[in-house]
Amino acid sequence: MNAAQKPWEERSAARVVAPARPRKLAKVPFVELADGRLQGVVSSGSDIERVYVSSLTAANHSFHCSTNNNRPCGGIRSGGCNHLRALADEAVLQYGVDRVARYLRADVAADATTGAAVLAAVNAWHEPSAGAPVFSRFLRHLAYLELPATTEPLPELHWFPAGGAVR
Repeated sequence: MNAAQKPWEERSAARVVAPARPRKLAKVPFVELADGRLQGVVSSGSDIERVYVSSLTAANHSFHCSTNNNRPCGGIRSGGCNHLRALADEAVLQYGVDRVARYLRADVAADATTGAAVLAAVNAWHEPSAGAPVFSRFLRHLAYLELPATTEPLPELHWFPAGGAVR
C-alpha cells in the first residue's frame, strides 16, 4: 500500500451502504440508482403475476414504465405514473432523499422527505426506453437468494485480484 492509498482500496469488497430506513419488498422488490437512472421493479396492484419496470433518467429526467414483457403502462400521465411514484418513494427509503435528489440532479426543498417531492422537483417527461436490462438485473439479484449461505467469495462478485497478484 502506498501512502496515497486508503485501507478500503486494498480490499476486494465494496462497503455496503445501509438503507436509510427499513422498507418492505412486496410493492417494490427492486430499486437501484444505476446506469444514470433511478430504476426498479414494481409489483402490479391488480395482477399478482405482473410487474412493471420503471425508470427515471438523471440526465434529462425522462421516464418510462412498462411490464416486464414490454407492454406500456396504462397509467402513464405527464409527470409519471403510480409505479414511478412508488419507485421514488422506495428509493427515498432505501437511499435517503438527499442521495436520490443528488443522483437525479434535482433541486428539492430542504424539508423534502418523500419520493413525491423528488418527482415534483424534476420536469419529468415520457420517453420509451428498454426495461429488459433492469428486469434482467432484478432476476440476477434474485438468483443470489437461492445460493447456500457461505463466507467464501462469489467468483462473479470478485472483480479485483487479490493483493499483489497483478502489478
